[in-house]
Amino acid sequence: MTEIQERLDELKELGLFRRMRLVSGPQGPRVVLDGKPVLLLCSNNYLGLADHPRVREAAADAAMRWGVGAGASRLVSGTMTVHRRLEESLAMFKGTESALLFGSGYLANLGVVSALGGPGTTIFSDELNHASLIDGCRLARGETFVYGHCDLDHLEWGLQQAVRDGDGRRGRARPPLIVTDSVFSMDGDVAPLEGIVELAEHYGARVVVDEAHGTGCMGPDGRGAIAEAGLEGQIDVVIGTLGKALGSYGAFAACDGEMAAYLTNTARSLIFSTAPPPPAVAGAMAALDLLFEQPRRVERLQCNAAVLRDELAREGFEVAGSTTQIIPLIVGEADVAMRVCEAALERGVFAQAIRPPTVPDGTSRLRLAVMASHTKDELREAARVLGKAALAAGWRPSAGVPIAAAQTRAPHDAADGRDAHPPANDAPPPRAGGVFDQQADSVARAA
Repeated sequence: MTEIQERLDELKELGLFRRMRLVSGPQGPRVVLDGKPVLLLCSNNYLGLADHPRVREAAADAAMRWGVGAGASRLVSGTMTVHRRLEESLAMFKGTESALLFGSGYLANLGVVSALGGPGTTIFSDELNHASLIDGCRLARGETFVYGHCDLDHLEWGLQQAVRDGDGRRGRARPPLIVTDSVFSMDGDVAPLEGIVELAEHYGARVVVDEAHGTGCMGPDGRGAIAEAGLEGQIDVVIGTLGKALGSYGAFAACDGEMAAYLTNTARSLIFSTAPPPPAVAGAMAALDLLFEQPRRVERLQCNAAVLRDELAREGFEVAGSTTQIIPLIVGEADVAMRVCEAALERGVFAQAIRPPTVPDGTSRLRLAVMASHTKDELREAARVLGKAALAAGWRPSAGVPIAAAQTRAPHDAADGRDAHPPANDAPPPRAGGVFDQQADSVARAA
């Protein structure tokens, strides 16, 4: 037996082994999963645009006009007219001078954070940030301070230490960098963006916000959490994805022209990757056009999320804490979460179980993701099915853990979905935590 097989066996014993499930046909509210029709409650196709006829037609037409692949990186010969058109549309949508396309959200976060957070920079990162932001911190070769989740007092304390030690405005050429998700992917809560911007202005820090789960899902006309907070034009770099609400694949960084030029010359994940394929770019552009034309899709998504939360609460589930289309049902142990997931599948609802290392030990959950294309009747029935599935799996919905309580547990590594910083070792009361360390293998343990 090889060491690889031993590790696989260990994962199975721990209830953490994963396999890929097979969806037949396009993404939609109902799919055929491993040969069985189910209601899909774990897709990030939030606006239901991945299989929209206009999006599919645009992608097909682009394949005929520009070909399937871009053929080269953006800085060689891979930037085509379709890329530039989408960048212009995205900049207008986000209210910035420029936008820069990347191959994926992971590549965008990796490239932007590592480009802005090099040696001489202190990066301030929320402890529940996505894996791609954390890996960007690790590649940046600067110091990283991990602040408690959405804890502005802890963040300010760290900024004070950085200024005191000669960082930011008082000495080093590079200002501090604050990086955060806007909507946190496993919990569905929203970062305190107004407070973060105030601190950034006071301490001379730059701000990078990942709007992967905010773009198309909230704010005026679906422009995201930043727009909802009235902060457009006050964030240095806004990361967005084309692969969630916009139903395609790829990502972008929205910023001013100077920053776009800087990232073009320094973001390694942009420089050394083939440009996004024209069909995906054209599909995203069609989806963005639909969002411009039909902003009520965003209202429908939010209304559907409220319906599901209400119905789950009636079934006894703990749903307090999420205010978005992401609704976690925190079960606790990984094996129990898997039993509830399988029991729901048997009853025709697919709600994926999320286990460590994606989330901390003891906070395994079903991560429910609502789509605008769900009907209210489907969501009400799904809540009832999940209640029955929980009982069939030997777990009472009322035993669920509130999101706020789950967030106090020390995060662990993540191999997929959301990575996590380790518990911190030097910080002020009342919050324990914070790391001024961040060498590639010591602060954000991801391997």
